[in-house]
Amino acid sequence: MKHEKKMDRRKFVGTSATAAAAITIVPRHVLGGVNYIAPSDKLNLAYIGCGTQGIREMSSLITNPELQITSVCDPNKFSTNYVDWSRHSIRDCMREVLEDPGWGEGIKGIPGGRDVGKELVEKYYAKQSTSGKYKGCASYSDFRELLEKEKGIDAVKIMTPDHLHAAVSIASMKKGKHVVIHKPIANRMHEARLTIETARETGVSTHLLAWSQRNGYGIALDWIKRGAIGKLQEIHNWSNRPVWQQWTANPSDTPELPDGFDWDLWLGPVPDRPYHPNYTHAVFRGWYDFGGGSIADMGHYSLWPLFLEFGINTAPTSAQAYGTTTSITDNHVSRRENNNVAYPYSCIVKFAFPEQEQLPPFKLFWYDGGMRPEIPDELDAEDKELSPEGMMFVGDEGKILAKFHGGNPRILDKQKMIDITGSTEPPEEIMDRSENTWVNAFIKGEESPGSFLKAGPVTETILLGAVALRAGNKVHYDSKNMKITNIPDADQYLYREYREGWEL
Repeated sequence: MKHEKKMDRRKFVGTSATAAAAITIVPRHVLGGVNYIAPSDKLNLAYIGCGTQGIREMSSLITNPELQITSVCDPNKFSTNYVDWSRHSIRDCMREVLEDPGWGEGIKGIPGGRDVGKELVEKYYAKQSTSGKYKGCASYSDFRELLEKEKGIDAVKIMTPDHLHAAVSIASMKKGKHVVIHKPIANRMHEARLTIETARETGVSTHLLAWSQRNGYGIALDWIKRGAIGKLQEIHNWSNRPVWQQWTANPSDTPELPDGFDWDLWLGPVPDRPYHPNYTHAVFRGWYDFGGGSIADMGHYSLWPLFLEFGINTAPTSAQAYGTTTSITDNHVSRRENNNVAYPYSCIVKFAFPEQEQLPPFKLFWYDGGMRPEIPDELDAEDKELSPEGMMFVGDEGKILAKFHGGNPRILDKQKMIDITGSTEPPEEIMDRSENTWVNAFIKGEESPGSFLKAGPVTETILLGAVALRAGNKVHYDSKNMKITNIPDADQYLYREYREGWEL
């Protein structure tokens, strides 16, 4: 059932202009200065997820004068046990945006939680206020309560762990809110499809933050079309992820639940289990229940722009995965671990794609955890290695090597590189993933170039990799019917087992 679209305040202002023609309109800059933006023209944003990445991105987002963060939400009130890329990254970004060199001076560890988000919002807006005061940020532990009570929000930004993405997105869109979210759209195929369909039915604007425009893909595609490597056969993409601690079995100990942390809300749809810090914060990505692994973490950034530029509009027809195996010693006997709870330390996944409008049938290879393709002969002859992260296009007559995101591509055959480009130097990398892309789209009520509606093929590809890893065999995939056709038992990995009250 389609939701009735409500007229927002901006459209109301526009349609009321004729009736108000007799009223003298005073320009906004006369009332509030040259850069003044009236509150009625701002995008009111609820911020759901105040962990390290959430706080980091909030610190830059809050300076955008076209939006107003009105509320924050996180099951964690406040703690200093977060995991991050550096010891003082969060403290320092808070100090910079608040222009307070002493912020967090007494904090031991890495801070996060909704109290930090609320403090950032209120202190920043207080600095922008003539009174020097601001107390307008509501704080919630439960996103469902936020969506019920915060009637004035236009959009939500979702910075939760992957297992909550679908639940929060769908609930928000059904309330008529625009949604911007970190990758992936969901960590189960069924939930991802349901989220994308909800975006289509509700007509709200959506944006997946992995979107970007990068010139390297277009350059590589042009070279391929001009015959630089012959007929395209394979695309290889490799990452040095994971950069989080990885486990091979669920923890058996039951540490005490930290004060102010609502474990029930953090679990969301996932069936009950005891709290353990090995599941939460930055390490959630390594678990099948909570994350999407390295390919969901980084593959979206490299593969989605590739799919968009190359016109890859279908899901793969099959996936085959190989992952690190581990063993344990049990009563003096060594045995192989049967790991069906967490992603492997490293893996290689091969996807088979049918013919596309601009491409012949091809194979896509994903590598992580230190795995890389075989060194091309052209590099091996010069005793050169592949970089820890990268992308390579392989044809029947040559190869194009590029950075992980497709940047600085170069044809490995130097003479062909000269013949096609006139130089042996790779082109300069140009990239755009500005937040203004989705902010402007949301304000106008338009579809963003990073819309969920464009992310179906790459989302299915990434999630099919996890299915292949868990199935332990090559899986044949029928995208139209969302079915694994050769291993019926593997269908279970397309879905989630829901805790009561969290069903979608």
